[in-house]
Amino acid sequence: MAKNLVSKFMPLFNRVLVQRAAVETKTATGILLPESAQKALNEGTVVAVGPGGRSADGTKMAMDLKVGDQVLLPEYGGQKVKLGEDDFVLYQDNDILGVMTK
Repeated sequence: MAKNLVSKFMPLFNRVLVQRAAVETKTATGILLPESAQKALNEGTVVAVGPGGRSADGTKMAMDLKVGDQVLLPEYGGQKVKLGEDDFVLYQDNDILGVMTK
């Protein structure tokens, strides 16, 4: 159901909807980590992109990001959005720190 809601959601202007990567609850050796030891990852996947913003003189600025990009996120910021059962974060494109390549 959440995928259906995400496909219907279109961010405005230069905003990007990102789904944060899941937090690791287990180490590579299989030890379960308590919640106090888990850190939120600063990476995620772009699931929706707005059409782009406008510059000071009114010209349209194209978006550098596209759906499916793996991005590096700031530790704080963004607007939390809940679509269905899933949590997402809405950022402006200039808040995204970088795109990770494979």
